[in-house]
Amino acid sequence: MLNTLLITGTDTEAGKTVLTTALAAYWQKYYPQRSWGIMKPIQSGIGDREWYQKLFALEQSAEEITPLYFQAPLAPPIAAARENRQVDLAVVWQALSKLRSQRDFVLVEALGGLGSPVTEELTVADLAGEWRLPTVLVVPVRLGAIAQAVANVALARQSRINLKGIVLNCVQRRTDAEIADWTPQQLIQSLTNTPVLGCLPYLDNLTDLDKLAQVASDLDWETLTL
Repeated sequence: MLNTLLITGTDTEAGKTVLTTALAAYWQKYYPQRSWGIMKPIQSGIGDREWYQKLFALEQSAEEITPLYFQAPLAPPIAAARENRQVDLAVVWQALSKLRSQRDFVLVEALGGLGSPVTEELTVADLAGEWRLPTVLVVPVRLGAIAQAVANVALARQSRINLKGIVLNCVQRRTDAEIADWTPQQLIQSLTNTPVLGCLPYLDNLTDLDKLAQVASDLDWETLTL
């Protein structure tokens, strides 16, 4: 069974945190007997780590959730330079390896999008490929989404990422017609040769864990876990 899943997106506002939260809620509800963990490998400024600590009773320290933390809400190499530090990926890899050995399932939320810089030489895509992390790409439902999906899947292939599929996400309220017109699943699958695992509806209450679990259960888990 799938042990680790990296959640990345087309950009910083794609909805990675929504999907990660929904998957965590699903795992917590439907697999209560199995252990799981969350990791935000690198974080700049206040954000996702604090969100997960607030929402879930995680048996993880702040450092186990986020091995590298920088104060300024900027790209890691820039935020690190402001503190006269380096982005030490060895620290991240060691923390991730330890968590994976201790838990049945680990959700890893990437920073930014696939093309976001992690260091001055590496992007999220580089890291996902080099570390061989099974990955899901979140694509927001909006005009231009098809092109974003095609470009990001091309980047994923270039980086030899094990891309499990695409999840569409309504970051704002969308009608069925808008979803069908802006993110036609068959067309996206045809152009990218990548399965679309489902579409997350707009959620106005991201603390409703039962609703989040239900939303996640509607995704194509059979394809995701192959």
